[in-house]
Amino acid sequence: MKKALLLLLVLVMVLVPVGCSQDTPAEEPAAEEPAAEEPATEEPAAEGFDALEPVKLIGADNSGVGAAAQLYGELVAEKVADITGGQLTVDYFPNSQLGNDQELQAQMLAGDIDFVIAQTAQTVSFVPEVAIFDLPMVFAKYDAETIGSALNESAFYDKINEAYKAKNMYVLHYLQGGTFRETTSNKNIQSIEDFNGLSIRTMENQNHMAFWRGLGASPTPLPWPEVYVSLQQGLVQAQENATDTNVGANFQEVQDYLIMTHHILYVNQFLINAEKMDSLDPLYQEALVQAVKEAAAEIESELANINEENKNILVDGGMELVEFDAAFIDEVLEISQPVYDSIAEDIGQDYVDSLLEALEQ
Repeated sequence: MKKALLLLLVLVMVLVPVGCSQDTPAEEPAAEEPAAEEPATEEPAAEGFDALEPVKLIGADNSGVGAAAQLYGELVAEKVADITGGQLTVDYFPNSQLGNDQELQAQMLAGDIDFVIAQTAQTVSFVPEVAIFDLPMVFAKYDAETIGSALNESAFYDKINEAYKAKNMYVLHYLQGGTFRETTSNKNIQSIEDFNGLSIRTMENQNHMAFWRGLGASPTPLPWPEVYVSLQQGLVQAQENATDTNVGANFQEVQDYLIMTHHILYVNQFLINAEKMDSLDPLYQEALVQAVKEAAAEIESELANINEENKNILVDGGMELVEFDAAFIDEVLEISQPVYDSIAEDIGQDYVDSLLEALEQ
């Protein structure tokens, strides 16, 4: 009996845990958390010129083939594209492709083209104060460095740029190398008296014409394309231009004498429509000014050599060289005083004084 109770008790103890374990729900495996998404990689924001919309400028000149204006304009176009990584570019049209100086400057002021490179004589009809460059022999006694400082780095530059701005343009640089417009002639000129009766082609500029009349010459304005034939046929005896222009026009074929009169500085202006310049992003403005200055530095350092090379080409082509001493400059300055007085009356003595002071600093 006791053995039966003991056996029953053991059996109960074995069965009870099994029953309990069947009633306890099994633990479910923990749900896996979704993997965190990696943040999307953002493209870095464009900076500098890359952040700007591309801009194309149109430029032009009325120079002879291979003249300083053409070299200057093409080098500025090259440099501004390099500086901006091709974001600011220039379509450049040299050698009168878009018109003569008057036409080009009118187009620039109208906004049809953006900038022009031009000598100063034709700008007078748009900006009367530019007649300061028509003062005969005013630069003849100074070297290129002195002239460059006076024109581009002085109070005179700031003063005259206000006159340009009033007519909706800026001059960014005056390009020069201490060289001048010279005279070519089929009449031998050895003294001021020899200018009497000389028929000479000039630009349509009243101050230039007054200067030549003061020397006793007979100035005749002619369109540039007519000059070579007019000299060849004897309709005029002489003309005046820089040596590179004379070579480009092959005047050694129709002129006998190269006369180093040094009467007007050979200078090219970089003129840009003021509204266009002001509309450019400041980064583009800085890039354009940088390109203009860098190109000028490169070309100006070579202008004296280029002038000498062109002078030799003209002489080697058959022209006789005529040079004068310093006394000639003084004599011309004295004869030309009425032109100085007339220009000072037209534009204001303060402009004349400002330039003379800048040259003497």
